Amino acid sequence: MWEPRLGTIVKGRLEGGQLYTPAYVARVGAMVRGAVRGITVPTNLTVVWSSLQQLLQEIDGTSGLAVEGSFFQSLFNGLVKEGKILGLLRAGVHWTPAVFAVAQREFVDSFFSQNSFITYEALHKLGIPQPIQFLQSRYPEGKPLVSTFVHPSMIEMLDASTEDALDRGSWSDSLSLLPSSFTPQDASKMLSLCQSVQNALKSNKAHIFGDFYVLSSSFIKDICDRVVKELETLGVSGCADSTMHADVQVPNEAKVGHESGRLNEMVSDGGANRHADKGSKKKKGKATGNAVANLSESGADNQEQTLTKSKRGQKRGKDASSQTSDSKTGSKKESLKVKEDNPSPSEDWIMQKITALVSDFEEQGIDDPETILRPLANQLRPTIISSWMEKKKALLTNNAERMKRLLDNLQKKLDESFLNMQLYEKALELFEDDQSTSVVLHRHLLRTVAAPMVDMLLQNLDEHNKLKNGHEVQEAPNSESVSLSPGDRTAICKSFPGALANKALAVVEALEGKSVEIFMAAFRMVTEESGLPLKKLDKKLERTLLHSYRKELTSQVSAETDPVSLLPKVVSLLYIQVYHKALQAPGRAISVAISHLKDKLGESACKILTDYQTATVTLLTLLAASPGDEEDCASDRILSKKELLESQMLDLKSLVLSTSQSS
Repeated sequence: MWEPRLGTIVKGRLEGGQLYTPAYVARVGAMVRGAVRGITVPTNLTVVWSSLQQLLQEIDGTSGLAVEGSFFQSLFNGLVKEGKILGLLRAGVHWTPAVFAVAQREFVDSFFSQNSFITYEALHKLGIPQPIQFLQSRYPEGKPLVSTFVHPSMIEMLDASTEDALDRGSWSDSLSLLPSSFTPQDASKMLSLCQSVQNALKSNKAHIFGDFYVLSSSFIKDICDRVVKELETLGVSGCADSTMHADVQVPNEAKVGHESGRLNEMVSDGGANRHADKGSKKKKGKATGNAVANLSESGADNQEQTLTKSKRGQKRGKDASSQTSDSKTGSKKESLKVKEDNPSPSEDWIMQKITALVSDFEEQGIDDPETILRPLANQLRPTIISSWMEKKKALLTNNAERMKRLLDNLQKKLDESFLNMQLYEKALELFEDDQSTSVVLHRHLLRTVAAPMVDMLLQNLDEHNKLKNGHEVQEAPNSESVSLSPGDRTAICKSFPGALANKALAVVEALEGKSVEIFMAAFRMVTEESGLPLKKLDKKLERTLLHSYRKELTSQVSAETDPVSLLPKVVSLLYIQVYHKALQAPGRAISVAISHLKDKLGESACKILTDYQTATVTLLTLLAASPGDEEDCASDRILSKKELLESQMLDLKSLVLSTSQSS
């Protein structure tokens, strides 16, 4: 009834079925205006209205009216419409005061202008629900990343720094150049926006690993070359030894040198045709397995693949087994292809070498191998293997002629030395009844004649082994063998493959023993395993060698001026004349050797020889007991003994030379 008069006769405001007087409306409106103006952060208005209701109840007491939230909302809407409160209302109840928006913009503007970036997380904390759209609307020149928004100047900074690293042929850790709040994905996105980096990637001058590591192609090539050089120092055999045992799986092509019969192919490569059947042709060894095929790939296939008689039976057995295997797999080429697919240096080994060669990686604290080391090793590995194999094959090709020459020279030297050894061995038969003297003579022959022969064989086989495996070996200035210690001999033997190593170690052990016979048997086994057959001493060769040795000793005796050195030469010459044996005797066995001549020489000749030997022993005893040098010793006894020996030298020379001429 009174509603039409509301606002004219009836002064008031109707809300929710209740009529409010203008004074009450003004009072509550002031409360709403004050409360909303006091808000500085985004707020749900429902909470504000609840607080105002509670406040009114406290002011009016029990007589006060219960004001509905809609009344507060109506007053609030009116204040917003009149512009008395400023802000943004969303969904009717979510109020963001203008002061907060201003503070938001000021914070964002300040941070972005000072740092040239701002994270989306920071905007979320400020209550900005769509940070990318907000930032793009305010900074259209900026670039959105995965978790950060950046100014183009930061991209230009990263671009310049990375370009400088590429120009220097180095590498760059882009993430380390950016603030700590940047993620690897942010760094990767920024690199995609760097013009110089993209140009370098397109021209293949740079590569990206682990999202944010940029490496120049020249830097990668340098690493590759250094790793290949490291492989060259190890050689093919180095890949199989303890240096790379845990990290490297060597392909069968690289294991050519690890076959027990490998040196037989070496000899046939080096021109051992003179020791094989003349009818044996190149293709006879074709089915000896993939080792020969790999060898031919390495550049040594131009030499004839003939086999020595001593190994032919074994090789035929290998031929049969190899042909059976080939019939199952389809073809030899397919078998080779499977073998060549095996990895050579592993990724882990290459990673270790990269870490050792590039100290910057360790200094930068790159501990996670998956970020850069493994991808880099994975990319380098095919190139490293290819380069390594090319250089190895080139070395093998270049080494082929040198290997041939080395084996030819070794064969000649071995033939000569071993014939002499057999000649000297025959003289030992004269002392079989005297065990103590026999041991002395055996050890002397092993030490003086056998040891240089073993050292020569081991050093030449070691050099050949290295050449065979692709090592670059410097040629010695002289061809003389260096004397080796027992430890050196053992170390060289252990570097040989398979059965050859065991047989070589047996020779070294026999060299330290007491039996020439055992040594000779062991030495023959090694040379047979190496494909270096030795000549046997027949009667004709024995007569020739004795004649030559006799002439040499005769010349030495005639020219000898040292009375002490004369005696063993005279004894050796007498043994040739009397027993037709070439005796090699040390000083402590001379007396026993002379005693074996007494029954073969005349009484006067025996007396001359015995007296000279007695005088020599006395002189050596006096010299050993005298302090100082020989020139400083003024002992009358020494002088007299020397004079006696010098006078007896002529008699002794006349005795042995006249005997030589008469015989």
